[in-house]
Amino acid sequence: MSKINWLPLTTVSQLEDIAEQSKSTPCIIFKHSTRCSISSMAKYRLENKWDIDDRELTPYFLDLIAYREVSNSVMDFFGVRHESPQLLLIRDGRCSYHASHMDIRVQELKNFLSINA
Repeated sequence: MSKINWLPLTTVSQLEDIAEQSKSTPCIIFKHSTRCSISSMAKYRLENKWDIDDRELTPYFLDLIAYREVSNSVMDFFGVRHESPQLLLIRDGRCSYHASHMDIRVQELKNFLSINA
């Protein structure tokens, strides 16, 4: 069972909502490929080490195989080149940090949140 209370990202229209919400509470988007073992490992590591309070950060999960149009729109909307797996931190309506593959780590995210809060 995941320690992260993922909210599903399934529609392009949610991107506007996430950008707006991030002005008061930072959000992350985790782009996951269900067909990729590296993506599964990154997701496992993220969930296993997760110790961030739900009030500090809102986590969104994007199955990029099932929702390819949404995945492509994330790239365009936030101006970040697509990778998979990928973690994007959305703050003040824009992507302020992103990591991919095995660079996706809870401690890196926490460091970035503390440094840039």
